[in-house]
Amino acid sequence: MNTVEHWKQEKHPLDIIEDVKEYANEGLSFDEIEDRAGDGEWERLKWAGMYSHGKQRGYFMVRTKVPGGALRPEQAAVVGKVADEYATAPEEFGGAQQNDLWGDAFVDITTRQDFQMHWIELEDVPEIWEKYDEVGLTTIQGCGDSARNVLGCPAAGLDHHEVFDAQPVIDAVSEFFTENREYANLPRKFKLTITGCREDCAQSQINDVGLTPARKEIDGERYYGFHARVGGGLSDGPRMASPLDVFVRPEDAVEFCRAVAQVFKEVGDRHNRGVCRMRYLVEEMGPENFERAIRDRATVPLRSRGEDLTEGYTGDHVGVHKQRDDDLRYIGFNVVGGRMGGDELVEAARAANKYGTDDTTIRLATDQNFLITHVPEENVDDLLAEPFAADYQPDPGPFSRGAVGCTGSEFCNYGIIETKKRVKRWARELDDRIDTPDDLDVVRMHMSGCSASCAQPQIADIGFRGETVQVNDDEHSTNEEGDTIVEGMDVGLGGSLGIDNEFVDWVETAVPADAVIPALERLFAAYTDDRHDDERFYEWCRRVGNDRLRTVMQQADANVSGGVAADD
Repeated sequence: MNTVEHWKQEKHPLDIIEDVKEYANEGLSFDEIEDRAGDGEWERLKWAGMYSHGKQRGYFMVRTKVPGGALRPEQAAVVGKVADEYATAPEEFGGAQQNDLWGDAFVDITTRQDFQMHWIELEDVPEIWEKYDEVGLTTIQGCGDSARNVLGCPAAGLDHHEVFDAQPVIDAVSEFFTENREYANLPRKFKLTITGCREDCAQSQINDVGLTPARKEIDGERYYGFHARVGGGLSDGPRMASPLDVFVRPEDAVEFCRAVAQVFKEVGDRHNRGVCRMRYLVEEMGPENFERAIRDRATVPLRSRGEDLTEGYTGDHVGVHKQRDDDLRYIGFNVVGGRMGGDELVEAARAANKYGTDDTTIRLATDQNFLITHVPEENVDDLLAEPFAADYQPDPGPFSRGAVGCTGSEFCNYGIIETKKRVKRWARELDDRIDTPDDLDVVRMHMSGCSASCAQPQIADIGFRGETVQVNDDEHSTNEEGDTIVEGMDVGLGGSLGIDNEFVDWVETAVPADAVIPALERLFAAYTDDRHDDERFYEWCRRVGNDRLRTVMQQADANVSGGVAADD
């Protein structure tokens, strides 16, 4: 077994919850924790939803799970208040000016409908948990080799393109796996998504388990339930999920997901951690054999597939939308890069209560934006005039609307380049500099600071993967060869989910960061001139081919192809 598996054998990962309380009560330092529990404790802390900062020893990123992205306003307010009170940078790291765009005390909305906050000290975690317990939130298993936050459609129960509301199923599956010791030690992270929406905005194609709406006639009666996909994922070795020949009734969804986890637990690879993800197991066994293994372990009958009701893919819910009740609206606010102040989240919760009905909610979306629901039509303008909404208006330019960024090198151990500030600045700059066709409402531009794919670059119109790049630069060189190392990225083009799903092709690699915007300007000029009627950018990229795309990018007045990936 690999080292992590040995650490998990030494102590069950969920035991870390009580350990955190003990460490906080005793005021232990990082060195003292290591002396007492060994290096494996940093891995086990992930089951508490905690990652240690790579460059700021003594502080944590804490991840808050939000099943299906659905929050009551009082829950959102508590998250915002916790960030405002505890996610504060010390003076040695810049204090309230730690980040020149956001300062500190901010929250990040993730592509998995979680919240993340930084600068958390271990001694404060039990107190944060107490505040969360009061409103039904948790950080437990926000990370680690277990079931992660269960995804869903952020407009569940609201939208006209929904077959049925799957949020109760999401809640039941999440409740089953959270703090369940039997399934809290899997070979790797286990990602599930469940939706009753026809547009698959919960991204079933890139998750370990994806349940999507279906209909089947059984004994002369029509039933609604789910079809299932398994084995999707990104990072190195991306794979689209495989459909299974099963129809899962809503009341059987928990047992189906348990049976999948049981297969993964029993026969998943625990040796080479690089290939321990479930998608590698599905690929190795084949979808038919994997399905057979699920059926052998399920305690409910799994019928064969019925009629699939998925019609496409909707990547966001930005804008003002009608709910099923025509007098009500939900508003999708655009949070470029997913980061906002904790105080702004508190204000959003207050505004939701003020302008919404008793049923109002705040929803997190997989594109790092958020929704406020159940707003009477006559209140929409007043809500949008609230101060918190000034930077998050629901009518952004196409690049801002599609911008997604991971944590990046600011806090992440694996991040090679800075992402959050770059994503926000680039999105605004591209909206100003590039004239896109009037009917192009969104350009999905996703930036990951490394190859780990937290920002999902493989499914974007334009995907970025962080690199350090060596370029010839006599003026700034630090060696006799006349070269220097700069931040850069691999540029991928043409990705999408849906009925025409494909991953990006990495068209140019090791592009210096300052050459990217000029290259994109050339690309969009060519796209605007060449496009067929209503052709999306990713469709055009696929049609013209990589050689043409590469040639267009290299026509930019910038060093697009002059760098090489630097050795680590």
